Amino acid sequence: MNQVKTIATIRLVGGHPALDFVNTVDAWRDRWGPDLLVSYGDLITWARRVDLIDSALSDRLRQRADSEPAEADAALLRARSLRTTLRNLFLAETMGETGSEEDAARLDGVLQSANHQRELRLAAGIFEWGWRDDGTLDAILHRIAFAAADLLTGRSGRRGVRECHGINCGWLFLDTSRGGRRQWCSEEACGTHMRVRRFRERGSPGA
Repeated sequence: MNQVKTIATIRLVGGHPALDFVNTVDAWRDRWGPDLLVSYGDLITWARRVDLIDSALSDRLRQRADSEPAEADAALLRARSLRTTLRNLFLAETMGETGSEEDAARLDGVLQSANHQRELRLAAGIFEWGWRDDGTLDAILHRIAFAAADLLTGRSGRRGVRECHGINCGWLFLDTSRGGRRQWCSEEACGTHMRVRRFRERGSPGA
C-alpha cells in the first residue's frame, strides 16, 4: 500500500527552499494535487523542515495561529497564492523565458511588504541580513519570497531550474547533474516509474 503523503513526509528534492515550496502540491502535471499545505500548521512544519524558521519562531507562530485562526487561514491563502506565482516564474525559466511582468509584480509586492521585517546585523565582524521575528503570521511568506528572489536574481551564476516530466508530477528542481541533463525530480521515484512504463509499453501487443 502506498504511503499517504503529508507535509512531514514529502520528499525535499528541489535543491532550494523556493522550489521545495512549489513542490508542496503533490502533482502539477497530468492531474493537480493534492495540496499538502492543508493548514497553517502544515506551513510551519514545512518551514522548519527546510530551516527557514527556527524552533522558537515556530512555537510563536503556532501559538498565534491557535489564537487567531481566521488570520492564520488568510496567511495560508497568501502563501498558496505566492506558490502559484513562483511556479509560473520558475516554469518560465525551464522554457528559457523570463516570466510574465504580472507574476514578477506579484512577487515584488510580497517583497515590498516584507522589507520592514529585514534588518542588517553585524555579528563577529561580519555583516549579514536577518529578520525581526515579531511573530507576524506572514513571517514564513516573507522568507519564501526573499529566498525565491535570491534564486531568480542569481540565475546567471547557477545551474538551471528543470521540471520533472514524470507521471503525475511536474515538480521543479535545480539541475546540478554533471552534464546538466537531469530529467526527473528523483531517479528512485519518477525515474523508475517512467522506465517501468516505457518497458511495459514496448512489451504490449501492437507496440
